[in-house]
Amino acid sequence: MKVFVLGATGYIGGSVAARLMAAGHQVVGTARTQDKARELEARGIQATVASFDDLDTLARLAKDADAVINAASADERKVVEALIAALKGSGKHFIHTSGSSIVATDAGGELTAGVHDEDTPIEPVPEKVARISLDKTVLDAAKDGIHTNVICPCLIYGKGLGLNPDSVQLPPLIQYARETGTARYIGKGENVWSNVHIEDLADLYLLVLERAPAGTFYFAENGEANFRDVVTAIGKSLHLPVGSMPLQEGEKRWGVELGRLALASNSRIRAKRARALGWKPHRPSVFDVLAELK
Repeated sequence: MKVFVLGATGYIGGSVAARLMAAGHQVVGTARTQDKARELEARGIQATVASFDDLDTLARLAKDADAVINAASADERKVVEALIAALKGSGKHFIHTSGSSIVATDAGGELTAGVHDEDTPIEPVPEKVARISLDKTVLDAAKDGIHTNVICPCLIYGKGLGLNPDSVQLPPLIQYARETGTARYIGKGENVWSNVHIEDLADLYLLVLERAPAGTFYFAENGEANFRDVVTAIGKSLHLPVGSMPLQEGEKRWGVELGRLALASNSRIRAKRARALGWKPHRPSVFDVLAELK
């Protein structure tokens, strides 16, 4: 297939693009600058300079492709609506990327017990209502002649396969430890997130493209850990002491999205439907990867 990967310069999108090409698919993508476009071209990705505001260009690239994967943003409704409009009635594949903060609990570093699979009702924090609505918009577009799917990963770790090697949650904690000389979690650090290796996640995108029925939603995880244990592993690898920081300090440093709704929350999921589809995650655990930090 010729696959348009929106977000091909990013951590998820770049890794998915590499996995698709390894499987024999042709990948086209966008970049915000000519320099980044040249870097994509050097990796074998046909690149166009465009931003989220260039909706006509994005629509054209979608129409010219056999499948579209949005790995650029879980929240840009105008982009998703433009892609859906371009693909309506085509029968083409459209895979949208969400994120498991849709089930996050605003817990301030405390543990909460709830675990979600794809059939568990969701009661989101207010900040994630719009994201869930957008996921539903994508899935509902299956009624308009588009083969839509949503993939919803959790905390992603491991070195990316594309231009951006770094994930969202762990690198800031690692950077903080290096800058300050102490690895820190928020509050008690008992809050738990499910996690998944980036290469296992990229495998799931390929599997969903090849096998998934239209209108289906997939969580992606392969285990879970609390942040105190994760940060302790960071401290051990970097030979640094480990401690706590107040929620307000974490939110001041990293903002609400990362500092409160990610690093201090719980997001516990089970990828029941992905495994039923045949997904078999097998890469090293988050603790194996953190043990290799230098």
